[in-house]
Amino acid sequence: MAIADLDKQPDSVSSVLKVFGILQALGDEREIGITELSQRVMMSKSTVYRFLQTMKSLGYVDQEGDSEKYSLTLKLFELGAKALQNVDLIRSADIQMRELSRLTRETIHLGALDEDGIVYIHKIDSMYNLRMHSRIGRRNPLHSTAIGKVLLAWSESNEVEALLAEMQFTRSTENTLLDAASLRKALQQVHEQGYGEDNEEQEQGLRCIAVPVFDRFGVVVAGLSISFPTIRFSEEAKQDYVAMLHTAARNISLQLGFHQYPF
Repeated sequence: MAIADLDKQPDSVSSVLKVFGILQALGDEREIGITELSQRVMMSKSTVYRFLQTMKSLGYVDQEGDSEKYSLTLKLFELGAKALQNVDLIRSADIQMRELSRLTRETIHLGALDEDGIVYIHKIDSMYNLRMHSRIGRRNPLHSTAIGKVLLAWSESNEVEALLAEMQFTRSTENTLLDAASLRKALQQVHEQGYGEDNEEQEQGLRCIAVPVFDRFGVVVAGLSISFPTIRFSEEAKQDYVAMLHTAARNISLQLGFHQYPF
Protein backbone atom coordinates (compact mmCIF):
# COMPACT_ATOMS: atom_id res chain seq x y z
CA MET A 1 0.00 0.00 0.00
CA ALA A 2 1.37 3.39 -0.94
CA ILE A 3 1.99 5.99 1.77
CA ALA A 4 -0.24 8.38 -0.15
CA ASP A 5 -3.18 6.01 0.38
CA LEU A 6 -2.95 6.19 4.19
CA ASP A 7 -5.38 9.08 4.51
CA LYS A 8 -8.03 6.99 2.76
CA GLN A 9 -7.95 4.42 5.56
CA PRO A 10 -9.98 4.51 8.81
CA ASP A 11 -8.09 6.38 11.54
CA SER A 12 -7.12 3.25 13.50
CA VAL A 13 -5.86 1.43 10.41
CA SER A 14 -4.04 4.53 9.18
CA SER A 15 -2.27 4.92 12.54
CA VAL A 16 -1.11 1.32 12.52
CA LEU A 17 0.20 1.63 8.98
CA LYS A 18 2.03 4.84 9.88
CA VAL A 19 3.66 3.19 12.91
CA PHE A 20 4.92 0.28 10.84
CA GLY A 21 6.09 2.64 8.11
CA ILE A 22 8.18 4.49 10.68
CA LEU A 23 9.51 1.24 12.15
CA GLN A 24 10.49 -0.01 8.73
CA ALA A 25 12.29 3.23 7.93
CA LEU A 26 14.10 3.11 11.27
CA GLY A 27 15.12 -0.46 10.50
CA ASP A 28 16.83 0.66 7.31
CA GLU A 29 19.16 3.02 9.15
CA ARG A 30 21.30 2.69 12.27
CA GLU A 31 20.04 6.11 13.35
CA ILE A 32 18.06 8.81 11.60
CA GLY A 33 16.91 12.36 12.29
CA ILE A 34 13.30 13.36 12.41
CA THR A 35 13.51 15.58 9.31
CA GLU A 36 14.93 12.84 7.11
CA LEU A 37 12.54 10.30 8.63
CA SER A 38 9.46 12.44 7.95
CA GLN A 39 10.58 12.89 4.34
CA ARG A 40 11.15 9.19 3.91
CA VAL A 41 7.71 8.18 5.23
CA MET A 42 5.99 11.21 3.68
CA MET A 43 4.44 12.47 6.90
CA SER A 44 4.65 15.78 8.70
CA LYS A 45 7.41 16.21 11.27
CA SER A 46 4.82 16.78 14.00
CA THR A 47 3.06 13.49 13.20
CA VAL A 48 6.33 11.54 13.08
CA TYR A 49 7.46 13.16 16.34
CA ARG A 50 4.21 12.19 18.07
CA PHE A 51 4.54 8.55 17.00
CA LEU A 52 8.23 8.44 17.92
CA GLN A 53 7.57 9.71 21.43
CA THR A 54 4.93 7.03 21.97
CA MET A 55 7.21 4.30 20.63
CA LYS A 56 10.03 5.68 22.78
CA SER A 57 7.86 5.52 25.91
CA LEU A 58 7.00 1.88 25.07
CA GLY A 59 10.68 1.01 24.67
CA TYR A 60 10.73 0.31 20.93
CA VAL A 61 12.65 3.43 19.93
CA ASP A 62 15.68 5.10 21.48
CA GLN A 63 16.87 8.70 21.10
CA GLU A 64 20.61 9.24 20.81
CA GLY A 65 21.27 11.80 23.53
CA ASP A 66 20.64 15.34 22.39
CA SER A 67 21.38 14.61 18.74
CA GLU A 68 17.70 14.22 17.84
CA LYS A 69 18.66 10.99 16.09
CA TYR A 70 16.36 8.01 16.61
CA SER A 71 17.04 4.27 16.37
CA LEU A 72 15.31 0.99 17.08
CA THR A 73 15.91 -0.81 20.36
CA LEU A 74 16.12 -4.59 20.72
CA LYS A 75 12.54 -4.86 21.93
CA LEU A 76 11.26 -5.82 18.48
CA PHE A 77 13.99 -8.45 18.29
CA GLU A 78 12.82 -9.80 21.65
CA LEU A 79 9.25 -10.09 20.32
CA GLY A 80 10.49 -11.88 17.22
CA ALA A 81 12.61 -14.21 19.31
CA LYS A 82 9.57 -15.12 21.38
CA ALA A 83 7.62 -15.93 18.24
CA LEU A 84 10.47 -18.10 16.96
CA GLN A 85 10.70 -19.77 20.35
CA ASN A 86 7.02 -20.72 20.20
CA VAL A 87 7.47 -22.08 16.67
CA ASP A 88 10.37 -24.27 17.81
CA LEU A 89 8.46 -25.26 20.94
CA ILE A 90 5.34 -26.32 19.05
CA ARG A 91 7.38 -28.20 16.46
CA SER A 92 9.25 -30.07 19.20
CA ALA A 93 6.09 -30.70 21.23
CA ASP A 94 3.88 -31.95 18.42
CA ILE A 95 5.41 -35.44 18.13
CA GLN A 96 5.38 -35.94 21.89
CA MET A 97 1.80 -34.70 22.19
CA ARG A 98 0.63 -37.05 19.47
CA GLU A 99 2.26 -39.94 21.28
CA LEU A 100 0.52 -38.92 24.50
CA SER A 101 -2.73 -38.77 22.58
CA ARG A 102 -2.15 -42.27 21.20
CA LEU A 103 -1.42 -43.65 24.67
CA THR A 104 -4.22 -41.92 26.57
CA ARG A 105 -6.80 -40.97 23.91
CA GLU A 106 -7.39 -37.81 25.99
CA THR A 107 -7.07 -34.08 25.19
CA ILE A 108 -3.46 -32.87 25.24
CA HIS A 109 -2.62 -29.17 25.64
CA LEU A 110 0.51 -27.05 25.46
CA GLY A 111 0.07 -23.72 27.22
CA ALA A 112 2.28 -20.69 27.80
CA LEU A 113 2.16 -17.66 30.07
CA ASP A 114 0.46 -14.66 28.49
CA GLU A 115 0.49 -11.62 30.79
CA ASP A 116 -1.90 -12.56 33.62
CA GLY A 117 -3.22 -15.83 32.15
CA ILE A 118 -2.35 -18.85 30.07
CA VAL A 119 -2.90 -19.28 26.37
CA TYR A 120 -3.13 -22.62 24.59
CA ILE A 121 -0.53 -22.66 21.82
CA HIS A 122 -1.04 -26.26 20.66
CA LYS A 123 -3.65 -28.95 21.19
CA ILE A 124 -4.45 -32.55 20.26
CA ASP A 125 -8.15 -33.39 20.59
CA SER A 126 -9.40 -36.37 22.56
CA MET A 127 -10.44 -39.43 20.61
CA TYR A 128 -13.50 -39.80 22.84
CA ASN A 129 -16.86 -38.19 22.09
CA LEU A 130 -17.03 -36.91 25.67
CA ARG A 131 -14.10 -34.51 25.88
CA MET A 132 -12.89 -31.06 26.83
CA HIS A 133 -13.92 -28.31 24.42
CA SER A 134 -11.12 -25.80 23.87
CA ARG A 135 -9.19 -24.15 21.07
CA ILE A 136 -5.71 -22.94 20.28
CA GLY A 137 -5.44 -19.29 21.29
CA ARG A 138 -7.97 -19.58 24.10
CA ARG A 139 -7.00 -17.89 27.36
CA ASN A 140 -7.66 -19.25 30.84
CA PRO A 141 -6.78 -18.05 34.34
CA LEU A 142 -3.56 -19.00 36.12
CA HIS A 143 -5.07 -19.81 39.50
CA SER A 144 -7.64 -22.39 38.38
CA THR A 145 -5.70 -24.36 35.74
CA ALA A 146 -3.05 -27.07 36.03
CA ILE A 147 -0.88 -25.39 33.40
CA GLY A 148 -1.24 -22.03 35.15
CA LYS A 149 -0.09 -23.49 38.46
CA VAL A 150 2.90 -25.15 36.78
CA LEU A 151 3.95 -21.90 35.10
CA LEU A 152 3.67 -20.04 38.41
CA ALA A 153 5.40 -22.74 40.47
CA TRP A 154 8.60 -22.44 38.42
CA SER A 155 8.56 -18.65 38.01
CA GLU A 156 10.77 -16.28 39.99
CA SER A 157 9.19 -15.36 43.33
CA ASN A 158 9.10 -11.64 42.52
CA GLU A 159 7.28 -12.37 39.25
CA VAL A 160 4.78 -14.57 41.10
CA GLU A 161 4.13 -11.92 43.73
CA ALA A 162 3.61 -9.27 41.07
CA LEU A 163 1.05 -11.50 39.35
CA LEU A 164 -0.67 -12.36 42.63
CA ALA A 165 -0.97 -8.69 43.53
CA GLU A 166 -3.02 -8.04 40.39
CA MET A 167 -4.79 -11.40 40.14
CA GLN A 168 -8.57 -11.58 40.01
CA PHE A 169 -9.51 -14.79 41.80
CA THR A 170 -12.62 -15.43 39.76
CA ARG A 171 -14.70 -18.36 40.99
CA SER A 172 -15.44 -20.86 38.21
CA THR A 173 -16.57 -23.77 40.42
CA GLU A 174 -16.89 -24.54 44.11
CA ASN A 175 -13.32 -25.94 44.01
CA THR A 176 -11.66 -22.77 42.66
CA LEU A 177 -8.90 -21.28 44.83
CA LEU A 178 -10.02 -17.82 45.87
CA ASP A 179 -7.05 -16.12 47.54
CA ALA A 180 -3.29 -15.68 47.24
CA ALA A 181 -2.49 -17.64 50.41
CA SER A 182 -4.28 -20.76 49.14
CA LEU A 183 -2.58 -20.46 45.76
CA ARG A 184 0.88 -20.02 47.30
CA LYS A 185 0.36 -23.21 49.30
CA ALA A 186 -0.77 -25.06 46.18
CA LEU A 187 2.24 -23.80 44.20
CA GLN A 188 4.63 -25.12 46.83
CA GLN A 189 3.02 -28.55 46.55
CA VAL A 190 3.15 -28.39 42.74
CA HIS A 191 6.88 -27.63 42.81
CA GLU A 192 7.59 -30.42 45.31
CA GLN A 193 5.60 -33.12 43.53
CA GLY A 194 6.58 -32.08 40.00
CA TYR A 195 3.13 -31.60 38.53
CA GLY A 196 0.05 -29.40 38.84
CA GLU A 197 -3.60 -30.37 39.02
CA ASP A 198 -6.92 -28.80 38.19
CA ASN A 199 -9.41 -30.75 40.27
CA GLU A 200 -12.65 -29.42 38.76
CA GLU A 201 -11.42 -25.89 39.56
CA GLN A 202 -11.95 -24.38 36.12
CA GLU A 203 -14.85 -26.50 34.89
CA GLN A 204 -17.17 -28.86 36.76
CA GLY A 205 -16.64 -32.48 35.75
CA LEU A 206 -13.20 -31.87 34.25
CA ARG A 207 -9.77 -32.71 35.63
CA CYS A 208 -6.35 -31.82 34.31
CA ILE A 209 -2.73 -32.73 35.10
CA ALA A 210 0.21 -30.65 33.85
CA VAL A 211 4.02 -30.70 34.01
CA PRO A 212 6.68 -28.10 33.13
CA VAL A 213 8.63 -27.78 29.88
CA PHE A 214 12.05 -26.09 30.11
CA ASP A 215 14.08 -24.16 27.54
CA ARG A 216 17.86 -24.39 27.17
CA PHE A 217 18.35 -21.93 30.03
CA GLY A 218 16.30 -24.02 32.45
CA VAL A 219 13.38 -21.57 32.32
CA VAL A 220 9.88 -23.01 32.21
CA VAL A 221 8.40 -21.85 28.91
CA ALA A 222 5.25 -23.96 28.81
CA GLY A 223 3.06 -26.44 30.58
CA LEU A 224 2.09 -29.77 29.02
CA SER A 225 -1.21 -31.26 30.15
CA ILE A 226 -3.73 -34.06 29.88
CA SER A 227 -7.40 -33.16 30.38
CA PHE A 228 -10.20 -35.65 30.91
CA PRO A 229 -13.71 -35.93 32.34
CA THR A 230 -13.90 -37.00 35.97
CA ILE A 231 -15.82 -40.14 34.99
CA ARG A 232 -12.64 -41.41 33.28
CA PHE A 233 -10.34 -40.47 36.18
CA SER A 234 -8.89 -42.84 38.75
CA GLU A 235 -6.17 -42.32 41.35
CA GLU A 236 -4.49 -45.50 40.11
CA ALA A 237 -4.13 -44.06 36.61
CA LYS A 238 -3.01 -40.61 37.78
CA GLN A 239 0.61 -41.58 38.42
CA ASP A 240 0.75 -43.28 35.03
CA TYR A 241 -0.45 -40.03 33.44
CA VAL A 242 2.16 -38.05 35.40
CA ALA A 243 4.92 -40.42 34.30
CA MET A 244 3.87 -40.17 30.64
CA LEU A 245 3.70 -36.38 30.86
CA HIS A 246 7.18 -36.22 32.40
CA THR A 247 8.60 -38.44 29.66
CA ALA A 248 7.08 -36.25 26.97
CA ALA A 249 8.09 -32.96 28.66
CA ARG A 250 11.63 -34.30 29.21
CA ASN A 251 11.92 -35.10 25.51
CA ILE A 252 10.58 -31.69 24.48
CA SER A 253 12.92 -29.92 26.92
CA LEU A 254 15.85 -31.96 25.55
CA GLN A 255 15.05 -30.84 22.01
CA LEU A 256 14.99 -27.25 23.27
CA GLY A 257 18.49 -27.75 24.69
CA PHE A 258 17.79 -28.56 28.35
CA HIS A 259 19.53 -31.73 29.56
CA GLN A 260 18.72 -31.75 33.29
CA TYR A 261 14.99 -32.37 33.46
CA PRO A 262 14.36 -32.79 37.21
CA PHE A 263 11.68 -35.50 37.13
